[in-house]
Formats: sequence, structure tokens, C-alpha cells
Amino acid sequence: MSAMDPTEVFRQEASELFEVLEGALLDLGQRPDDRELVDSAFRALHTIKGSGAMFGFDKVASFTHEFETAFDRVRKGEIKPTQELISVALAAKDYIRALIEDPQSTDDIIGEAILDDLKRFVFSDQPAAPVAGIAEAPPLAPGESKQAGWHLYLEFESHILRNGSNPLDLLEDLCKLGPCFVVPVTDGIPFLDEMEPEDCYLKWDVKLHAACDKDAIDDVFMFVQDEMKLTLSPLEQVEAPAPLPLFQLLDEEPAPVAEMAAPAVEVAAAPVAQLTAKAAPKPEAKPESKSEPKSEAKREDRGIATVRVQAERLDELMDRVGELVIAQARLTQLASSGSDLSIKMIAEEIERLASSLRDTTMGARMVPIGSLFGRFRRLVHDLSRDLSKPVEFVTTGEDTELDKTMIECLADPLVHLIRNAIDHGIEDTATRSANGKTEQGRIELAAVHSGAQVLVTVKDNGGGLTTARIRAKAEEQGLIASGTVLTDHEIHQFLFHPGFSTAQTISALSGRGVGMDVVKRTIENMRGTIDLSTRPGQGTTVTLRLPLTLAIIEGLLIRVGEGRYIIPLSAVEECVELTAEDERSRGRNFLNVRGNLVPFLRLREIMTASGAPDRHQKTIIISTGETRVGLVADQIIGNHQTVIKSLSKLHSDVTIFSGATILGDGTAALILDVAQLVAMAQSKVEKQHISEAA
Repeated sequence: MSAMDPTEVFRQEASELFEVLEGALLDLGQRPDDRELVDSAFRALHTIKGSGAMFGFDKVASFTHEFETAFDRVRKGEIKPTQELISVALAAKDYIRALIEDPQSTDDIIGEAILDDLKRFVFSDQPAAPVAGIAEAPPLAPGESKQAGWHLYLEFESHILRNGSNPLDLLEDLCKLGPCFVVPVTDGIPFLDEMEPEDCYLKWDVKLHAACDKDAIDDVFMFVQDEMKLTLSPLEQVEAPAPLPLFQLLDEEPAPVAEMAAPAVEVAAAPVAQLTAKAAPKPEAKPESKSEPKSEAKREDRGIATVRVQAERLDELMDRVGELVIAQARLTQLASSGSDLSIKMIAEEIERLASSLRDTTMGARMVPIGSLFGRFRRLVHDLSRDLSKPVEFVTTGEDTELDKTMIECLADPLVHLIRNAIDHGIEDTATRSANGKTEQGRIELAAVHSGAQVLVTVKDNGGGLTTARIRAKAEEQGLIASGTVLTDHEIHQFLFHPGFSTAQTISALSGRGVGMDVVKRTIENMRGTIDLSTRPGQGTTVTLRLPLTLAIIEGLLIRVGEGRYIIPLSAVEECVELTAEDERSRGRNFLNVRGNLVPFLRLREIMTASGAPDRHQKTIIISTGETRVGLVADQIIGNHQTVIKSLSKLHSDVTIFSGATILGDGTAALILDVAQLVAMAQSKVEKQHISEAA
């Protein structure tokens, strides 16, 4: 098993940081006075900069540093984040992401233009100056007497390097406040065989010769305050030396060892002794006998609660669990056909363990849908700006979990639905004001568990669907004949027809009719359904009904003739027996279920089953949305754990099946596509109505 590429690990972690940064910037547009949001954005930027430099992304570190410096006035409260500034900051975030994920697709000119825009908005009240032109304070001349500044003793947590922070960067920022005299304290460095290469063992004794306040120093270390101990005391008025800035010293050629040895010891002793006198004791070297418990404590600290696993490994694990479930079903069937009690007990135990392993594996693949919802905040922000329609975006149910494969498949349909809601649904401000609505539109994205399904809804408070306009467009395209009697629900279904669009003009957002049909096709491929409801003048709601997973489902095993089929259990409402009265009305194809007429399909006719039907046939009532349909089968065998196997491309034209599975005896059973069967039943009902009307 090969180790993961460290650069790829950085890219994954940076992707998470970009989500945090984007979320903080978008929230700042709504709450510009929220200090915590500014700090959150800076923490993300600081970590990206430090980690980028560590992994060799020098352009990322350089650009992010300029971004930080320009945005520093927001952090200090000197300017407020305007919508224009937020838009430029989001563009800067996109540029940094491109530098990390696809450096070849970027150009330095783009980055320079973004930084110029940042300077224009950030320094609009000041004469133009280069962002990087924050000069270090001039060193004090020898013999000049003034307030010396501050005496600092810095001790960082050992794991600070693993978190992406670099103490040398912090010392460099400290040097910008004024000339610093920095001495590393090395007495905490362990023996070589006890040293962890990723731990930080150095401490620093710093004299800062600058008349700055304590808050300025706190600002330098604001993002690592929980990972360090800072001892701070004012310096007395002394004859200040003329120290060189720290990083000027670091950039010089190293002096010969013989020349440096004596001064280094002499300089290090004085500040440490001074600290001891000021109740900031120098940490004493621990006896060797105590180093072992300390080492063990560090190992415990390094324990982590989560592990980053490649998605391909989870997919492979799910495949293995699926094969195990199939093998367990075969074992159970063999055990039930024999009389050996010990074999039956083992089969039951393995069935219990396999079921537990299946649930655990599926749980490991579950991802909160909030990780998907967060992506659309930027989409709404940009569309709102481009279309000049102020829109409030509200999400609920972010903790609702779905299989990771479902999350990946759901992204594109939701993009189309949200774009349509803003472009077609939400009116412009003048129209909303004339209709007595608030100028700001509202898009609600929600997720909730409903049995074995997850309901995802996209709701807007726009003008709703214009049924007459949809009908006119359908007649124009020849989809229906003029004068055909259709319900509003049936007319609205034309929106999912390929190439259908009610947009007056073709734009970058809509008008080509390739959006909603893609949504419906994708949702049906996920074994889900889509419902549409609208109220004129008040808005439209689109509801997606999705299974929790695409890997293993609970199914109802039935027999039709000699063949066996699986119906997803989440779609089954009830099972009833086909009565003699229903059997006699073969031309009507309606079932009376407690006073409600439910259309039914005879699966023997659809599957062209041979032989005579069973005497007592059963009807399985399935539903999708508000539509109920009965499926007539010869026998209901029972519940079955169904491992879904995809059909080959040769069977792509067989629409009533969504997949296949392996039964306990090794034979295959086809999985029925509930949505296609319901559509087939509706089509038969419509044809029957037409024939009766004729």
C-alpha cells in the first residue's frame, strides 16, 4: 500500500480551508462588523500561506502574503468590508485555489490585477502605495536613548509545525514593529534518538526596541495564542544597541564556528538570567529519567480522532462488503435447507456480523449534506450580483447525511435548480416592489430524512410558474395538441422535456432548454424522483426524493412466472391480494383500495411470463411522490438485502430495470425501476381516457 503524496494531502487540506475562507467572506458581506469572521478568514489564509511555503508552493505563499497584508486594514477595523471588497477577495481566493490545483492555467498578470483591485478598495482613503511596502522600523542609532520597548519570551507547543504555522514567519512579523534582538534558547532540545522531526523544541528570547503597545504584539500572535506561552514585560530605558533585523542576520553568510562560539554563549546567558529575575523563569532542563514519561505524553497528544482515507478505498471496501452479503445469503439458504443446528447457528451469527459490518461500512461513507450546500452560497452570491437581484440564501438540515456517491451526483442538479430559481423564479426589484414584496428575494435549500429516503427541497418566493405560458410553449413545440385537457401538474412536467424552455431570450444562464431534463435524468439515475409544486405569485418548490445509498438497499423479493425481481422497499406502501372482482375487470386496470382507485400493472404481461398465473395473485402498492400504482405479481417471497450491480450498456434501452443483484442460490434478479413503472402506468391511464373519450 503506497503512501499518499504529501502534496496531494496539502491540496486536500487546502480545499477544506478554501471552504472556510469562502464561507467567512460571504458571511462578512452579511455581517461586516463580526470580528470572529475576520479572524476566521485570516486563520485560513495564514494556514494556507504557511503550508504552501512548506510544500514548495512559493507563488501561493507570496500571493497569500500580499492578500493578508492588503486585508490587514479590515482586521484592524480601519475599513469595513464592502460588497465590492468581498467580491475581489473571493476572486483572490479563486486565484490561490488555481495556483494550487492547476498552476498551468493561471497567469501572473491575473494575480497582479487582483492585488491592484484589492489595493484600490483597501487603500482608497490613502495615497496609492505598494501593498508589500510595509517597511521595518529603522534601527536605533548607537547611543540613542529612548524607551527600549518590550522583552518577550516565546515558547511554542511542540506540534505547531504540524499545524502549518512557522515560528520564523511570526518572528519576521514581529520585526516589522521595530528592530529585534532574537536569541534562540536551545536547552529544551532532546537527544537525537528522542527527537521527533516534526516537533518544535526551540524557544526564543526577544528584545523588541520599538515604542509600540501590547496590542500590536498580540496581533502578531493572534492565530497561535492557544499554541504558545508568551511572557511579556516592558524594557527599561537603556542605551539601546543597534541590532540588525532578524532576517537580515539569517540571510548573511554564516561566520566561522570559531568566531561565533564565544559571543553566542555570552549573549544567550544575559537575557535568560534577566528573565529569571523578572519572575519569568527559564525552563530548566528535565532530568533524563523524566524524559520517558514526557515522550509517552507526547505520543498520546499525537493521537487523532479522524483519519483521512482515499475515497477509492471506501468504494473497494463497500464492494467487498457487498460480496460478503451475497455469500452470507447463500450460506443462509444452504443452512435453511439442511437439518444441522450447528450450521444454522453459525449462519445466523455470520448474518448478524455481516449486517453489522454493512451498516458500519455504509456509515463510514455517509457525508453531511452541508458539505454540498456550502458550495452554493458562492453561486447565489455571484448570480445575485450578475442579475442585479438581491437574494437571501437560507439552508436547513445541513447535518442530514447521504452516501458520498449521492452527494457527488447531486451537485449538478442542484446547480441547475438554483440557477433557474434565481433567473426565472425571483423577479427583479421593481416587479417585486410593485407586487408588494420585499426587494430581496429568498432561496431556501433544505434536507430532511423521511424513512429510508432523504428529501431535498429548493424553494423560492418568486412569481411561481405560469401554467398558460408553459402550455403555449408545449403546443408550439408540438408536444400536445391544442385543446387537450391536462391538469396543471401534467403541464408542469413539460419543463423536464429535453429542449424545452420558456425563456424569451438565450443568455449565459438559460434559454437553451438543457437544464431541467438533465436534472430529471440524473435524479432518476440515482433511483430518486422529482416533484414540482407552485403557487402563482408566491413561488415554486422543487422536491427531490433520494435513497440514502446507491450500494446496498432493502428490497422486496417477488416472483413473476419463473422469474424473480426486486422492488426497493422504500417505495412499497402495502401489499394486498388481487380479488376476483379486480380479476374480472381486466380492461379497466384499476384497483379499489379503501375507496381510492389505484391503477395497476400486470407484471406477467410486461415480462411476457410463460405458463398460467397463480390462483391467488398479490398486488404491491408502490408510490412516487403523490402517485400510487399497483404491481401484480404471482408471489411475494419476502425481504432481501440487495447489493446493487449496474447493468451493462447493452441493456441501456431496458428502462424498467435500474440494476441487478445476486440471490442466495447464485441466480440473478433484476431490480425494478419504480419511477419508470409509475410513468408507464400513467401513460396507460391516459391512453385509456383517450380511448373512452373517442
